Amino acid sequence: MELELRHLRTIRTIADAGSLTRAATALGLAQPALSAQLRRIERALGGVLFERGRYGVRATALGELVLERTRVVLPAVSELQREAARFARARRDAERLRLGGIHGPLLGALVDRIADTHPDATVTTCASWSERELARQLTEGRLDFALAGTCGSATPPGAEHLVWREIAVDPVRVMLAEGHPLAGRPEIGLDALADQEWACVPGDGCFADCFTAACARAGFTPRRMYETDTASCVHLVRVGRAVGLCRASFPPTPGIAVRPLTGTPLVWRHLLGWHPGAQRPDAAAAVLDRARSAHAALVRAVAPPSITPGQGVD
Repeated sequence: MELELRHLRTIRTIADAGSLTRAATALGLAQPALSAQLRRIERALGGVLFERGRYGVRATALGELVLERTRVVLPAVSELQREAARFARARRDAERLRLGGIHGPLLGALVDRIADTHPDATVTTCASWSERELARQLTEGRLDFALAGTCGSATPPGAEHLVWREIAVDPVRVMLAEGHPLAGRPEIGLDALADQEWACVPGDGCFADCFTAACARAGFTPRRMYETDTASCVHLVRVGRAVGLCRASFPPTPGIAVRPLTGTPLVWRHLLGWHPGAQRPDAAAAVLDRARSAHAALVRAVAPPSITPGQGVD
């Protein structure tokens, strides 16, 4: 029989207990089974480890030698196991990152930043129209981080048990066909769009309510809203069927003019969310920093010189 770590632990338990009866109880064994196991261990080591007496057991000289080694070997093995577990966990965290986000280019820009700084990481993405669904996935541990947003100071989803940090604040802009009568203006008042039809993407956040409220403050109710995917929204705007709203990161698109709204009646807060129990503070801070730099680069890349970029990051 070859000596194993479990045999050393058995020897240690017998010595600490001071009797085979108490050691058997501690190990969850019947005493005869423990006695038989001790005899096998002693044969493997070549001598008796314990002398048995009326008041329990006492280590022999060979037993003291073995016990002295267990005081070194067992703690070292335990620490090795802990270090290996920490290393494996850190490697998994470093090599896998699950990101979620709502529609828009920021998710792709963040993936690009992470790929630059951590080329060995495996990054997976989940795009959703539903901010509540993203919050659920964070809560359930199916996502590590999620990109979402709110209008102004509105509360993000799952705020009671998730951490949300601001990436940037963008003024919301209007996009029109290049041939639209208002496209030549440097900025457009929301009230000037009272007779327009609108195109937007779906969502369960606060934006629809905020937009309706902004229109009410401007003195009108939106005539018609086409709710569809991003590509269809762009098409409807390009052919003049509708006007749409976009953020500062909306890329230049042939056939479409993007203009600021006078007085900035709507703003969009880009947010990064995570579960505090699932992320180390330093890892969350690093992803947040990359999200902020990704947003800033997007705005610099797409903003025409004549249009002021969105508000900077805090």
